[in-house]
Amino acid sequence: MPDPSHKMEQPTNETTSSGQEPAHIPLEPEQTYVEPVQRAVTYAAINPGSEHADANPYDVRRSRSISASGMGRWRSSTSSHASQKEERDPNLDLTLPYRTLTSAANLDEYRVETREGEIEGPVEPDGQTHYKLVTFKPNDPENPKNWSKAYKWYCTMVVAITCFVVAFASSVITADIKGVCDEFHVSEEVALLSITVFVVGFGVGPMIFAPLSEIYGRRIIYGSTLLVAVVFIIPCAVAKNIGTLIVCRTIDGIAFSAPMTLVGGTLADLWKNEERGVPMAAFSAAPFIGPAIGPLVGGFLSDAAGWRWLYWIQLILSGVIWILITFTVPETYTPTILARRAKKLRKETGSKDHVTEQEIDTRPFSERLGIFLIRPFQLLFGELIVFLISIYMSVLYGLLYMFFVAYPIIFQKGKGYSAGITGLMFIPVAVGVILSAMCSPWVNNHYISLVKKHNGNPPAEVRLIPMMLSCWFIPIGLFIFAWTSYNHLTWVGPCLGGLPVGFGFIFLYNAANNYLVDSYQHQAASALAAKTCIRSFWGAGVVLFTNQMYDRLGDQWASTLLAFISLACCGIPFLFWRYGAKIRGRSKYAYAGEDDEGQSTGDDVEKAKKKAKAPEHDAEDLRRAMSYVSNP
Repeated sequence: MPDPSHKMEQPTNETTSSGQEPAHIPLEPEQTYVEPVQRAVTYAAINPGSEHADANPYDVRRSRSISASGMGRWRSSTSSHASQKEERDPNLDLTLPYRTLTSAANLDEYRVETREGEIEGPVEPDGQTHYKLVTFKPNDPENPKNWSKAYKWYCTMVVAITCFVVAFASSVITADIKGVCDEFHVSEEVALLSITVFVVGFGVGPMIFAPLSEIYGRRIIYGSTLLVAVVFIIPCAVAKNIGTLIVCRTIDGIAFSAPMTLVGGTLADLWKNEERGVPMAAFSAAPFIGPAIGPLVGGFLSDAAGWRWLYWIQLILSGVIWILITFTVPETYTPTILARRAKKLRKETGSKDHVTEQEIDTRPFSERLGIFLIRPFQLLFGELIVFLISIYMSVLYGLLYMFFVAYPIIFQKGKGYSAGITGLMFIPVAVGVILSAMCSPWVNNHYISLVKKHNGNPPAEVRLIPMMLSCWFIPIGLFIFAWTSYNHLTWVGPCLGGLPVGFGFIFLYNAANNYLVDSYQHQAASALAAKTCIRSFWGAGVVLFTNQMYDRLGDQWASTLLAFISLACCGIPFLFWRYGAKIRGRSKYAYAGEDDEGQSTGDDVEKAKKKAKAPEHDAEDLRRAMSYVSNP
């Protein structure tokens, strides 16, 4: 451990987002930022023919850590090409463009506020002057986090309703599949393809729109994709054949996937870490309430006006949200806002010094796009944690969409109810989702207490605690649904079976997402993309064989099979609780822990209890803990 008395100090005029102004930055001797080395490396990257051309610009990583007190330090660390293992980032923020920039990029441009509105960047091609990286200023009105609370809540509600409408559109048509079969003279499996292709779009779209949003901003992606979705709902409503319906539903699924991908990031853009709990809880419920309300509204609407009105209602709702989000919600993505400011400064001053990190990244777009398309599958098939969590989430997602087919089987075919009355049976699922969303603050506070207990450095496995507690609700609800679904029994049993299922969904999804984030740090976005892709394809497939499964096994045993599958999956969080640290220690990408320079060989849950950390870092760790604990 270096002697604290040997620390060096460097003046700074930067402030953190909280407005604090540090006077000096303490530097450890071995972490000192050496300007000549940085200058030579940067110049060599831009001028291959120079005397420094043999230097690899990515061997020196320039990273900036801003602590809770507003103090930062320059760190220089050698990156190994043989290992891509993640290190713990105390300032991890999934809204930052980790995947579109190199590890050498100075992301403080997007994190800190400075009085001058700029920080020193890398050396320009002339080798003499430095670029000026544009930042926000304290209390900057263009910074979304500084907008009024009322306007931030307005934007939050708009994007949350957008998410609800998209989820609603995925399930509302399940209320009258029979009407499509009768009009186009096709089998029920062919008619169900209109659901399948829509959900497939949910898996394909994020692979395209996520990188585009990091490069071009969120607003243009929202506006363009929602417009495409609105337009292609019309051919669905007036379709003359099943082919038109399936093709247009495919396009709608891909287009509608963009808002689902971007909404979480938009909320993170708007709210400071300590403020995100309630907005994120509200948003996390929307993707699950939408599918529950869809059959309810669709049932009565189809009984009254026919299956085509299930598409007209989608057109009305999506048209309204397109107008709201396009014309009343401005750009919230920090890199895009600062890029526009840099462009404006270059025009006003005539100087080309004002830039952003994205503008001086010379890599071709195809190279950056490759990271988005390839890395998720590298993690999915090469990382046991990503693979098993994705399987578990796929099972849950499949159960959700199986319900859309199973409920009509139980209540319409079995009990003779109308589509509208059958839709009412989904209410307990929605109630369960709302109840679990209301519990999110409790989960958040519990995690913060664990952060304190582990001296500010909790292992990733503590994120599994809500999952280990809530995983039992899914099989319990399914067993109730299965063995109370006899035709001669009352509707109350299978109806209330949806309550524990809905209650367990959010806990499981949020815990799984947070575990992936803590395990994979800067690779978390790719891990989440892998999970979203595989779960969407599984959810799309299960609706095609649910009818046959219930016909072959019978109503009770078909639902029991689903219960046993979900029961078997309950072992996954306990497996990672016991062996997760060792798995991360052997992983190529996962963050393994602080011990032994990142190589974990034991149980991190026990290690963290014995590990001490400097008290001044606790506040920052608590702040970070709240930043994505409720992120769905």
